[in-house]
Formats: sequence, structure tokens, C-alpha cells
Amino acid sequence: MRRDRIKKLLQDKVEKEAVIYGWVRTNRSQSQFGFLNINDGSTVTNLQVVYDPEHIKNFEEVSKFRTGMSVEIKGNVVLTPEMKQPLELHATEINLLGDCPEDYPIQPKRHTPEFLRQYAHLRCRTNKFNAVFRIRSVAALAIHEYFQSNGFVYVHTPLVTCADCEGSNQMFKITTLDFNDLPKGEDGKVDFSRDLFGKQAFITGSGQLQVETFAMGFSDVYTFGPTFRTENSNNKTHANEFWMIEPEMAFCDLNGLMDTEEELVKYVIKYVLERCPDEIDFCDQFIEKGLKDRLTKLITSDFKRITHHDAVDLLLNSGKKWEFMPSYDADIQHEHEIFLTSKFGPVFVTDWPRDIKAWYMKDNPDGKTVAAVDLLVPGSGELMGGSQREENMEVLQKKMEEFHVDKETVAWYLDTRKYGGNIHSGFGLGFERLIMYLTGVDNIRDVIPFPRTPKNCEY
Repeated sequence: MRRDRIKKLLQDKVEKEAVIYGWVRTNRSQSQFGFLNINDGSTVTNLQVVYDPEHIKNFEEVSKFRTGMSVEIKGNVVLTPEMKQPLELHATEINLLGDCPEDYPIQPKRHTPEFLRQYAHLRCRTNKFNAVFRIRSVAALAIHEYFQSNGFVYVHTPLVTCADCEGSNQMFKITTLDFNDLPKGEDGKVDFSRDLFGKQAFITGSGQLQVETFAMGFSDVYTFGPTFRTENSNNKTHANEFWMIEPEMAFCDLNGLMDTEEELVKYVIKYVLERCPDEIDFCDQFIEKGLKDRLTKLITSDFKRITHHDAVDLLLNSGKKWEFMPSYDADIQHEHEIFLTSKFGPVFVTDWPRDIKAWYMKDNPDGKTVAAVDLLVPGSGELMGGSQREENMEVLQKKMEEFHVDKETVAWYLDTRKYGGNIHSGFGLGFERLIMYLTGVDNIRDVIPFPRTPKNCEY
């Protein structure tokens, strides 16, 4: 059947006959004519439909149409350059497809994010979430296009794993065993040898270890998929289910890694600005004033590079009073990130204290730091983190012992060092954190279609 998308009608600005399908956002009816605002999901912008009893047979019925009803409308596109909207549709036929009762929660008024989270299955019908989730869709495509155009191979890493990358205490455990009749060994512990996989298994917290093995065969690879963490956190930036982009590059040191990170961020932002102008304008007007300027400025910025030690020097000598005192042996807090990005703009902080970073990161010659990097960006703070991986087999094994990593579960991983190992690096980018940065939305629950957070697993 014929169907004209509202977005294309608004772009083409051509007077013609058209057939649209969509949902009623508002209906202003008077005695001799009325105005329907219709949205079909193709754009954040509504199309105004003018109807009157001379041109449609069911004027009285249409004048009672409520917000949320789905409709089919036939009519003529009329250009209106002198009006706020560039064009409108003069209806010749309006048919009701799906009724919507008066208790429809998404009424034409401002709703709080907290209210809309109760209706995650309906909130995509609002302008805000129409814009946010379209940007999310386009940003995902941008990420794939960047890597594919640069010769990276997309690897589907497993969601079920027995490998411990981020710490099993942060990973969801899975089992087919009966919780009411768990088999026990002589030591009183659960006998996982009788489970489906013959050992304890988890839902992945990272695809890094598996994708590293493919880097040893393809050089440049990436994985992009859902990951899961058990962190019991109710802040605005953490969720228990989220998506991660994790590239790995063979024959690449930390400097090469930062080059790729900077290039990727700029590519994605430019891609979204070009393909989602209406959505970005909406976010700029209603979510974060100045968003578009902030994103545009980042594209033309040079990303500064400083060491963690030098960053702490700056923080300690700034004369500011900190809630958390900066330390050469500790992580950088959000208040510190704000200061550093206000001074430098986008900034890479490198060479982090060894004891607060992961076991697989490359030891620096000083024995106190590792070749790790976090990218901090204005308005958000940490956006991505990565490192050069420890390629020395002997050093890596010692670090695994030091960090209490079970060698048996990742024995296959050591083969990447045993058979033709080399300098290689990779990073992780939380997709939702990127979407928050692109839209100005300040809560991760509002950039995930159906958020999974502590005490929240609806739908």
C-alpha cells in the first residue's frame, strides 16, 4: 500500500497528493475546521493536518479524535512558507485505525523522566525519546561504519562465558541446577561439574579476552554488544545491562590506541550531527542548552595528553578545595575530571597507578604504573578507557598470580602470548555513556529502551 513518510514530505516540500499513517499528538477542533498534529515516528517533527466538513465526510467523528489514536489520512500537501511550519496536509479522507482511551498516559504536556520511566513501553512516542532513540540508532550505525571502513573485523563474542575478565564478583552467575536441590561436593560447595557446561558459568561482563584472540589473527577487530554487571549502584551513570564497543588492535601501542579513540569519537559525533539535525536541535533546545556547540567544538579540538601523575600535580596545585583530595595512588574523581576538561577540553590521562588497574594492562618501566588511558570530555567526564595489553608471557603470569586470577579459566588466553604474541592495545566505550554525551541526557535510564537497574527489571 502507498505510504508517504512525514520526514520525506517535510524534506521534499512538494505540493502533491499524499497518504500518511501515524498517531494523533493533538487535535484542535472548531465548528468549521480542525487541526490534527500527526507523528509517524519518521521524525521528531509533527505534521499539521487541516480538516473541514467540506472535504471529509466524518468531520464530527474526527473532531473527537483523541491523543494516541492511530489514523490513516489522505490529502493534498500545501506549502505554507509564511507560517511556522513549511507545509501542511489538507485532508480529503481520515480513517481511524486504532482507538485510544482517555486514560492514555502520554498526554500532550511535559512529563518528568521519572514518570515516563514507568511507561518505558510508551515513552518512545514522546518527542524527547523519539529524538534520543533515533540518535542511538544512527550512532550505532556510525560506529560500525567507522570500523568497517577502516578494515576492522566485527567479532561476535559470547554472552555466556567461563572467563573472568572484570572479576567474577561483578558477573551474573548462570546455572541449570535446581536451587532447591543443589548438588554438593565433599567440601560442601556446589558441584558445578554437574551443571550444563560442567563448570561455573557467567553472563559476560566484557568481550575483551575473546576479541583479543581474534586480533592475533585479523590484526584489527571489534565487538559491539550487550554486557552485564552486578554492581548494586543507583547513580545516574550505571546500569546492570548495557552495550559496549571493544576494539582490539595488534601491533599497536598506547599512542596508536589514543589516535584511534580520538578519530572514532570525532567520526561518530560528525556522523550524528549530519544525519540527525532535527533531533540534535531538539536536544539542544529542550534537554541541554548549548549541546550543538559543545559537540561541534569537540570535532575541531585537539585532544591533550597528560599523565596521571601530571594531572594530580595540576589538581593539587590548583588552589581549589576538593571534596576528595587528589592522590598519586588513586582514581580521579568526577570533580577532578570537570576541572581537567575545563582547562584542556578533551584530554587523555595516561600511565595510571598499577594497583588500581586491571591485571592484563602493560606494566610501565617504572614498575608503579601501567600503560592505561582514560579519555575525559567536557560535560561528561570519562567517556572511554583502554590500555596497551601486557604481551610478555612471564610478566602476565606473575600479574595473574598477584591479582588472584584463575589461570585455568583463561589458559587459552595465554596462548595469544605463547604463539606469535606482539604489542597490542584495546579500549572499551560504553555505548550508553556515548549517547548521554550526544543528547545531553543526564541519566543512563533514559538512553536505554528498557533499563535494567537494581530493583528494576520490568518488561
